[in-house]
Order: sequence, then structure tokens, then C-alpha cells
Amino acid sequence: MERLELIKEKIYTWDHLQKHLAVWRFKDKKIVFTNGCFDVLHQGHIEYLSKARDLGHILIVGLNTNESVHRLKGPHRPVNNENARAIMLAALSFVDAVILFGEDTPRELIRLIQPDILVKGKDYEGKEIVGADIVKSRGGQVVMIELVKGFSTTHTLEKIHKALT
Repeated sequence: MERLELIKEKIYTWDHLQKHLAVWRFKDKKIVFTNGCFDVLHQGHIEYLSKARDLGHILIVGLNTNESVHRLKGPHRPVNNENARAIMLAALSFVDAVILFGEDTPRELIRLIQPDILVKGKDYEGKEIVGADIVKSRGGQVVMIELVKGFSTTHTLEKIHKALT
């Protein structure tokens, strides 16, 4: 099998993911979940996701669809379409599964996955973390990871805009 096909196999539909979740749970794997737009992949994303994966055995990344990114980030986003973003995430060795969701929050996805650990960036400190109640009700953890200073998609896009004007 070619490498690109192996990468694409890590992009799941709900039915496909559900089967893998059953196997992972049977094998007593600790499942970590995080989510985001991951529009312009950068070093901050890589460090964040690798640290998230270090918390467990399986890292599932919920990825906002094009429509939800557009609603959340504005009319000029996403820069990269959902297929490109999903492939870039799935290509990372420490990401085990990528699943798209079209809602503005991953609440329903978290309810369906029932992760052992929910991960968000420290920028969520003091804010409500969607799905935290679901994870904690099962005895799971919510972990906030320190973000890498100087790296954000917005910051990157601003630098590109300045360079072009």
C-alpha cells in the first residue's frame, strides 16, 4: 500500500471510527481527544498535538469542516480546505485518527467518542471547555497544554498579509 493511502486511512467516518474505538477500548488503550481548525499547520500545532499524544495511547483529532471554520473564523477562512487539513494532520505520526465535524463545537463528537482525556490549549484557562463535563462524568481528565509563544494561524496570516502589502 502506498504511503498516501496509509495516511488517508487515518481519516475516519463515524462508523469506521466507532469500530476502531471498540478495539482500542478492548485493548485498554487510553484515548486522548482534541479538536480545532488547524487551518495553517505550524510549529505550535505540532508541539501541541505531540504533547497531547504523550498523555495516552491513541490521539483522535476532531477537525472543523470548511463550513464550521467559515462560521467561526470569518469569510476568508479556511485557507486550506478540509481535505488538505485532514491529510496534513493524518500525516503526523502521533495522530492516530482524524474525524471531521460540522458543528461549531465538538460536544456531540466528544459524547460519542467518550475520550479518557480531553485536551485544550492553556488559552482556554478560565473559560468553559466544551465537553469537559462529559469527560469528567466518566472519571476522565481535562488537560490544558501550554501553547508555543509566537505561533498561531492568525499571527502567520498577518505576517503573510504584511509581506504582500
